[in-house]
Amino acid sequence: MMNDKCLLDYKYYFSERFNLFSGNSLEVLPFIADNSIDSVVTDPPYELGFMGKSWDSTGIANDPKLWKEVLRVLKPGGHILAFGGSRTYHRMAVAIEDAGFEIRDQIMWVYGSGFPKSLNIDKAIDKAAGVEREVVGSRVAHDIRNNNLMEATQGLNRGTMIYEYTKATTKEAKQWQGWGTALKPAHEPIVLARKPVEGTVANNVLTFGVGGLNIDGSRVGSEGGTKLEVEEKDVGLYSPGSSGLKRGYGEVVAGLGRFPANFIHDGSDEVLDLLGEPARFFYCAKASKRDRNEGLDEAFPQIKGGSMNGGETRKGKPTNHPVRANHHPTVKPTDLMQYLCRLITPPNGTILDPFLGSGSTGKAAMYEGFNFVGIELTDEYLPIAKARIEFALSDLDEKLF
Repeated sequence: MMNDKCLLDYKYYFSERFNLFSGNSLEVLPFIADNSIDSVVTDPPYELGFMGKSWDSTGIANDPKLWKEVLRVLKPGGHILAFGGSRTYHRMAVAIEDAGFEIRDQIMWVYGSGFPKSLNIDKAIDKAAGVEREVVGSRVAHDIRNNNLMEATQGLNRGTMIYEYTKATTKEAKQWQGWGTALKPAHEPIVLARKPVEGTVANNVLTFGVGGLNIDGSRVGSEGGTKLEVEEKDVGLYSPGSSGLKRGYGEVVAGLGRFPANFIHDGSDEVLDLLGEPARFFYCAKASKRDRNEGLDEAFPQIKGGSMNGGETRKGKPTNHPVRANHHPTVKPTDLMQYLCRLITPPNGTILDPFLGSGSTGKAAMYEGFNFVGIELTDEYLPIAKARIEFALSDLDEKLF
């Protein structure tokens, strides 16, 4: 396909621990060796055209060709964890399955800070009629759209804004008052898939060093936990309570931590109220300002604007959002990415992220002691990713000494 090119033509940065490539993953991946990658942790485009970004509407995340290349470079039994949007996840998951992966599970990352992007239908009707609505009240609230990072406005504290309430005016609008078009986003699904093993799982892990999940390394908390001590086919065959055993499980081990679940939450009050016992699940909040910008010094251009609108309101007016060097709109928290990397990657393994973005997976890989390969199409994000990954390495060095 590209006989006149080689992997070095896509080189952005090489080091002992991580390699970064600039280019389209469909063009870069063919140059990576078969069965050379231990795991894939990635946050592909959700194919929603988010914020008008061209990279979020190419269809690549739903293209089996991409995932076939990922399958090829993964070792037999290697796992992939890929984020998806609640509206478009199914297309990505089917593409991954069509490429030859086995869908093993789905992890849900649940959070309370999603902002409803719902059209107010009665307001739209009044607007179409050219009618000005009467303001009947207002309230001061946290601007959860930008993780409460909004600058102080009109004498308000940082992270707050004024919402105005208006009432329907026309007869038609009154009939549709209280109706909208969307729910509040509160979760992101993550597909967990595996390249088929060769022979048995036991044979595969001994031959290729991958094929399983790091259960004990991903346990939650430090409470007593149970170890699975029976074959999967036998789970449920044991009487509950006999000889102190739970159904299908061994004895409770003090301090072991709870068995990892396919549910992750952000620790917000909203989610905690829902869960009741949140300690049984891993939790991680959305990326903080500090997490986003660690390693990005004065050399990086400061771009005014939050993650939702790139520095302008929908009406084109300047915002009061804080300046930030990491202007990527979908940064994932490092703690979450560390947990996911640790779950599916063997010690000293190499992680691939074909959608590098601002480098959250690479940063997490460094903290966990893994090697990393990242590919990014958009050149403006590559120096940000490199700096964030290098920050993790320097931070580790400081903690060691």
